[in-house]
Amino acid sequence: MELVVYLAGQIHDDWRDKLRQMAKERNLPLIFKGPQEDHDLSDDIGERIKGKQPNAVYRDQAASEVNNLRTRIWMQKADVVIALFGEKYRQWNTAMDAAMAIAAQKPLILIRPESLHHPLKELSQRAQLVVETPEQALDALAYVLE
Repeated sequence: MELVVYLAGQIHDDWRDKLRQMAKERNLPLIFKGPQEDHDLSDDIGERIKGKQPNAVYRDQAASEVNNLRTRIWMQKADVVIALFGEKYRQWNTAMDAAMAIAAQKPLILIRPESLHHPLKELSQRAQLVVETPEQALDALAYVLE
């Protein structure tokens, strides 16, 4: 059995690469999907598809339309969503993706440091599992696959 795992969360570090590598080392049958990890492509995709936009607001809106399409398709195909909240960056996209997973009734694993317990308490109550590290999330999926 393979699981499709949507990796929601910040795109400013290599947590996804590390998680994919750990899963590969453990021979776990996981297929990973997520947001576009090439930040420039993510920002440019609206104009690449829809053409030059009149200003930055419209440029961002066009990119968001395409990126939201990608997110919705892959999240609907996912068996489980892992949403990572980190200390360093604002987490608007992570919160949106976690809320989308809940609305779509997708199992949600929330990764967040203990320091974010209070601001994420309501979201944490809606997740199936709350952990502090990507390794713990992977351990949970390994257990599901046993």
